[in-house]
Amino acid sequence: MYKNHADAKRAIVEAGKRLYKNGYVAANDGNITARMEDGTIWCTPTGVSKGSMTEDMLVRVDEDGKVLEGKRQVSSEIMLHLAIYRESPKLGGIVHAHGPGATAWASQGKPWDKAISLDAALHLGIVPCAPFAITGSRALAESAAPFCRQHTAVFLEHHGSVTWGQDVKQALFRTEVLEHTFKVYANMKIFGEIRLLSQRELDEVEEVKKKYNIRCPRAIGRDR
Repeated sequence: MYKNHADAKRAIVEAGKRLYKNGYVAANDGNITARMEDGTIWCTPTGVSKGSMTEDMLVRVDEDGKVLEGKRQVSSEIMLHLAIYRESPKLGGIVHAHGPGATAWASQGKPWDKAISLDAALHLGIVPCAPFAITGSRALAESAAPFCRQHTAVFLEHHGSVTWGQDVKQALFRTEVLEHTFKVYANMKIFGEIRLLSQRELDEVEEVKKKYNIRCPRAIGRDR
């Protein structure tokens, strides 16, 4: 969560550039929000590439989505972001991306639950998949938002991913970990074996999660 408006806007613009540079969004895809301590929310506008977005393009809304500041039209996915913030008042940043790995996996309509690496087990655990709903709809917001209580990310079926965190940077990092995990998974399949962490190793991961207050369900590992 942010105290300073300038910090929030800067974080959104920087995250947008990284998303675009890394290929996690294309054209005008994706949206990013940052929540202020007063409950208002800075968000990306609709119809703007995240790679060329500037701070003066951002829009600030209240908790109901009413525009308070900015000249552009707010993102079409603002309902999704607002619903997530209502579910978890401590969150300060949300990133919705269309990364190739996450979008491909989301098309299957099933969760990710494989402990293929330390990062995947530690920062993702199990990533659920919200059923298909049209972009910008109330149905999408209502189906995806509740997952933020116990997870660090959610897939939107045939659509992409949403990650959240205490600020925009943490939400962005979780998007990056998600996409990196799918790159590792693809390489594992090339080598011919999907080898998961052992249950003993996952026990150790759970202790680290407790230490750093990382809340995500335990991923699936090798049988004991």
